[in-house]
Amino acid sequence: MTQTILGFDFGTKSIGVAVGQSITGCANPLKSLKARDGIPNWDEIAELVKQWQPDAFVVGLPLNMDGTMQDVSYGAKKFANRLNHRFNKPSHLQDERLTTVDARAEIFSRGGSKALSKDKVDGISACLIIEGWFEAQYGE
Repeated sequence: MTQTILGFDFGTKSIGVAVGQSITGCANPLKSLKARDGIPNWDEIAELVKQWQPDAFVVGLPLNMDGTMQDVSYGAKKFANRLNHRFNKPSHLQDERLTTVDARAEIFSRGGSKALSKDKVDGISACLIIEGWFEAQYGE
């Protein structure tokens, strides 16, 4: 069964969003949402949910390199719980260590330093979070 996933690169000031399909194991960046202390405009997220009809959500869990939680990790968990309760769909956490670094490298390879806008980095990071989750689920 094909699953559509909305993925989020959680941050306190912006949240990158991507959509992915389990059949391809790939994701595409959608947008970066502004946030205030980790709180997004929930109406914008509701629009994305309505448009893409996801089966589940995947939220990047920012951890320290040694695997321990950091302050923003708790915000990401809270955000994932809110997605689950607001939209009544499963919400999963995915270790996102190094996704921002990987996203910057990917964007740089395509367009040089001029292409490294915050919005693009957040969107690509959200893609990498989804793709990492697919890999963990389906072994792709």
